[in-house]
Amino acid sequence: MYDLATEARPEESLVGVILAIVSLIVMPWLAWRKRRLAAELDSRALQADSKQTTLCTYLSAFLLIGLAANSLFGWWWADPLAGIAIALVAVNEGRELWNADELGC
Repeated sequence: MYDLATEARPEESLVGVILAIVSLIVMPWLAWRKRRLAAELDSRALQADSKQTTLCTYLSAFLLIGLAANSLFGWWWADPLAGIAIALVAVNEGRELWNADELGC
């Protein structure tokens, strides 16, 4: 929010874009494999971990959108907005865990 208020201009990050793209390719596959293995092993812990891996895919998508919009279009505000979106997802995950009846352990 500070970067939005001060109009701080982020630097372009080709490494960040590449990492986000790789994550968008690898994470869904990894989550799928974890779900399959969790079913075979009847593992609630691995099932929960597969959901977190799926969440990582969404976070990578936010990251890529923010970085790409800044790099391709010069939309400096997209990077801090992506950061805010990632923070909101994290807060929501924490709230859901805090309010959960059981922690899946």
